[in-house]
Amino acid sequence: MEICGKELRINGRIIRVGFIDGEGYQFLEDPEAALELLRKSGPRIDIFTFIQRLSETTPKYKYPMEWDNMAALPISTFDEWMTKQIDFKVRNKTRKASKMGVTVQEAPFDDAYVRGIHAIYNESPVRQGKPFWHYGKDLEAVRKMNATFMDRSIFIGAYFENSLIGFVKLVFNEDRTQAGLMQIVSMMGHQDKAPTNALIAQAVRSCADRGIPYLWYANMSYGKKQTDGLADFKRHNGFQKIDLPRYFVPLTIRGRLGLRLGLHHGFNDWFPEPVAATYRKLRKRWYASRSPNRGTSQQKVLSDSAPHS
Repeated sequence: MEICGKELRINGRIIRVGFIDGEGYQFLEDPEAALELLRKSGPRIDIFTFIQRLSETTPKYKYPMEWDNMAALPISTFDEWMTKQIDFKVRNKTRKASKMGVTVQEAPFDDAYVRGIHAIYNESPVRQGKPFWHYGKDLEAVRKMNATFMDRSIFIGAYFENSLIGFVKLVFNEDRTQAGLMQIVSMMGHQDKAPTNALIAQAVRSCADRGIPYLWYANMSYGKKQTDGLADFKRHNGFQKIDLPRYFVPLTIRGRLGLRLGLHHGFNDWFPEPVAATYRKLRKRWYASRSPNRGTSQQKVLSDSAPHS
């Protein structure tokens, strides 16, 4: 279903929550017009949710609201980021990649690039302590899932000995006020060469060259989970937590009741953080013990690698 020219997605069964596909990469210019259309037509949506841009941190609307966040990096120039926004360890890792023979550059989305992504996806069935849902996809599925937003995408590759060992899909919004890392994945077998740090550096350079003022990297914190190894990785690379208004607009009686009872949140939010943290540790150990790449280097990858869409 489309709304105001944008694809709509719906999650949930008991409480059906609708949102714009590619949220953060595109936004509704007129939420009230979209809500009016949703009330009159289409599949049942109990609650519609949307978020404001990184440049709009003050609430603009009077709908029911909660605070959400993004891990965002304000960008002026590449040199500013390299000399003032990151710590010396990140600076050294970024330089280490080049010294070890890794080259990073913007790349065309061609057959060779897709084959490289396919090889990265299928390196291991486990990443970040849980099954990697891109593992096992065939070549055409990989091509299709990475071919979205082509008119607003920048593809970046990290190469070692002419082979792709890491990639970024960077997508900017319609007015180029922010760009997001839709995908950033590196081969675990080449982590000693710091390809992920090199990819972040090129993403910053690509944004700076185009005058895009914000680079964002998913959330800094998720629900009650406030910190972990990935959040630390983002902070070390200059990303900050920016709080943004997220609106939850009930469209049905069920939606109003669900919002009042907090049913619009995910199932995981019902568990206390200590319980959830224990579960994550046990899950990580379980999958690490079953992974063909288990070991200390695998554990480091699980804490430092990026989230995957």
